[in-house]
Amino acid sequence: MPESARHPAATALEVLTTPDPGDFRTRPVASLTVDLQGIPGDRHYGFTRPAGARERWYKAGTPIRSGRQLTMVAAEELALVAQRMELPAIEPGWIGANVLVSGIPDFSLLPWGTRIFFGDGAVLVNEGDNAPCRFAGAAIAKVFPERTGLDMLFVKAAQNLRGIVVTVERAGRLAPGPITIKIPKQKTGSLL
Repeated sequence: MPESARHPAATALEVLTTPDPGDFRTRPVASLTVDLQGIPGDRHYGFTRPAGARERWYKAGTPIRSGRQLTMVAAEELALVAQRMELPAIEPGWIGANVLVSGIPDFSLLPWGTRIFFGDGAVLVNEGDNAPCRFAGAAIAKVFPERTGLDMLFVKAAQNLRGIVVTVERAGRLAPGPITIKIPKQKTGSLL
């Protein structure tokens, strides 16, 4: 997608936060004010975080730069994951999302470094895709206790559809409404 690509229908439908920092789930709020460390009081707040299973090159618990202060998901992608899992819906709060967007084709595939502008408020930077995990799948399974195996089914069904992790580049307000997507110029060629 070229740098000048526009998404005229790009919209933030909801912003969500955790009512309890120890809780994985999020709930919609009218707006959020973020600073350069993320959402004050959120479980992912801060410039650093402990290395985990996704950073196997570090000893578990090693302090590293946080590239996942917030998570963003797309309504269209959640609907597709729900369809693949034969569920009526998947709500963004069930899987701990902080922003639900719509109108951005292939949202989870946005290139790293893409910036998301919330009017004259906050600007978020894409740090990469949010790989689906059993933890989020287990949260969905709690909503549908009559179904078995949803934790691992989510991991399979949500590949390249789980959204993105972002950091705050400019502090400010996040609120539902139009957003602007700025995709950086992409390099081509061989790395070797």
